[in-house]
Amino acid sequence: MPRIEGISDTRAGPAVRLVYHFTRRGLTRLSDQAPEAMLDPLRLYAHLPGLLFGYAALETATGRLKRLDRRLRALAELKAANLVACAYCIDLGSVVARRWGLADAEVGALAAYQDSPLFTELEKRVLDYAAGMCRTPAHVPDEVFAALRAHLTDAQLVELTHVIALENLRSRFNIGLGIGAAGFVTEGERS
Repeated sequence: MPRIEGISDTRAGPAVRLVYHFTRRGLTRLSDQAPEAMLDPLRLYAHLPGLLFGYAALETATGRLKRLDRRLRALAELKAANLVACAYCIDLGSVVARRWGLADAEVGALAAYQDSPLFTELEKRVLDYAAGMCRTPAHVPDEVFAALRAHLTDAQLVELTHVIALENLRSRFNIGLGIGAAGFVTEGERS
């Protein structure tokens, strides 16, 4: 349960309710699920509507990015969520990663990815990059970046960097305000 009460639909103004509506619709399409707690982060951002609108615009723009392969994006975001230990982000990210092509075994192997035969060398470098960006202080060795640069365009590198940094923002915001898992479940957990 979040540490402070979020702004409910009934207390929210029309513009905030519109953000809730489109976010609910987008997350339902992305995950094929609609747990009530999926709006918890936005309900807290709604205490500052101007920030909520800016954040919603950032998420919308990020959702439209298509230069980076979805599998690489899913690996990077889920690795970042795991490293920061955000229950909400791991919950949603695991469902999205599976929908974008990661097998259960791959999701389970993220902690020991360096030694796993389940990931390609490029995927391992993407995971190295996410790990370096999530350190405190952040540290990405030149050789990790060079290995990525050999396979990705400048635009793809910017997109990859952005989605990892955004996942750090999401994770740290959620942890700070006590937002837990929303209740997304994978296909196997539903059966």
